[in-house]
Amino acid sequence: MLTSRLLVLLQITAFLVASTVGTAQAAIIGTAEHLADQSRSEQLAQISATLASDTVQQHMLEMGVSPADTLARINALSDAELQQLAQQLDALPAGSGALGVLGALFLVLLVLELIGVTNVFSKL
Repeated sequence: MLTSRLLVLLQITAFLVASTVGTAQAAIIGTAEHLADQSRSEQLAQISATLASDTVQQHMLEMGVSPADTLARINALSDAELQQLAQQLDALPAGSGALGVLGALFLVLLVLELIGVTNVFSKL
């Protein structure tokens, strides 16, 4: 008798838990959206790899910019700004990458400062 009540209680609990599980939501995305997401992640990986070099990080620290803040700001860039920065990094010669990256980074920080997103240069 006790086991049948326990079994009924267990079945009721299992039914209530199963009925409260939400349904999955899905949508179809276009090829352009998929490729845009994929190219953004590739551009972020390329820029992050470039900024991970010791020379670039040393120069950033000398300028008073922490690498963590830089990555956060790069993640906040729009797709167009990110594409422009990635193109500038691609156009750099192989030997002068650090100086060019710093120049491009300075331009990005300057643009973000001018539009009011950051306040990097007001601290100097």
